[in-house]
Amino acid sequence: MNFRFVGPEIVYILYDSQPRLLFYGPEFEQTLLEIREQLETIRFFVSPHNGSSSLAIDYEEFLSGGRGLAQAPDICEDDECQIMYTSGTTGRPKGAVLTHRNVLWNLLNTILGREDKTGERALIVGSLYHTAALNNHFTIQISLGGTSLLVRRFEPESLLRTIERARASVVSCAPSVFNMLLQHPYAGKYDSSSITKCTSGADKLPMEVKKQIIGMFPNIRSVYDVYGCTEASPCITILSEEDSLRKDLSVGKALPFLEAHVVDDEDSPLPPGQVGELVCRGPNVMKGYFRNPQATREVMRNGWLHTGDLARMDEEGFFYIVDRKKEMIISGGENIYPREIEEALIKHPAIADVAVVGVPD
Repeated sequence: MNFRFVGPEIVYILYDSQPRLLFYGPEFEQTLLEIREQLETIRFFVSPHNGSSSLAIDYEEFLSGGRGLAQAPDICEDDECQIMYTSGTTGRPKGAVLTHRNVLWNLLNTILGREDKTGERALIVGSLYHTAALNNHFTIQISLGGTSLLVRRFEPESLLRTIERARASVVSCAPSVFNMLLQHPYAGKYDSSSITKCTSGADKLPMEVKKQIIGMFPNIRSVYDVYGCTEASPCITILSEEDSLRKDLSVGKALPFLEAHVVDDEDSPLPPGQVGELVCRGPNVMKGYFRNPQATREVMRNGWLHTGDLARMDEEGFFYIVDRKKEMIISGGENIYPREIEEALIKHPAIADVAVVGVPD
């Protein structure tokens, strides 16, 4: 669960997901005490190092009170594994149900697309309630026997210090985080030569920023740019390091075990160069939204996941995200995509970051 949630948001997620057991850190004790009467399904509260709690069982005590099982229950690929809450751009958060099959195929797609190797030391800046941090970074290192260096709270100089001290080999950040690292006055003070791979996602990564990242980390050739959504566990496309400088602002090709197209409003595939909605299908696409069949029907049509993202594809099969479908501006009958304006503005050397929104006129 998002650790930034306040009481009413916590109540909504826990009512919707119906858990019987809640693990939490001591810092959330007071918030949970205030909403305790509304958490009807929870039978056990468990918290580490929280001996004075009137609500929780201590974590170690909880573990020691259980009994060992000779054999774990059979778990099948189609059994539910995760419920990852996503709000998209509108409405209350929806719980995307990901099966064990979804998570495993996402692992295969990501490892192939991002050329992940055994024994990497990955610095994970994103929070694990995000499916990218959980399934694209943390779980990857578990599967390949690597090391996950979890960043509890992002602060640029602290991150640079961690890279030097821990000899991290992979750093995965959103473009905004890379921007903050690049602009920090001590960016060149710390040894970053251990980094051999950079991956980016969650937003556009302009060529100017890529070039600065390459300058900051001397042992990378370029950046892997990853695109996906929670409902796809999350990977849909990856732009390889090899193509990164050749395909400016592309998010790459569809991953090996997945199909992706750009379609019009009638769900008919569009030719290269035309803008439409990006849809995909494959074994990594979610089972559906938890207890929300209507929302599931809206995004899962004829076996295809409708991402809500406007995109185009070039002649080589590389995808370019234009904008969110709901964020498109219509002026004088013309479609205007905020992202395209942002991509033009960010090239100006005096602009550090940019966001474009439409207002009624």
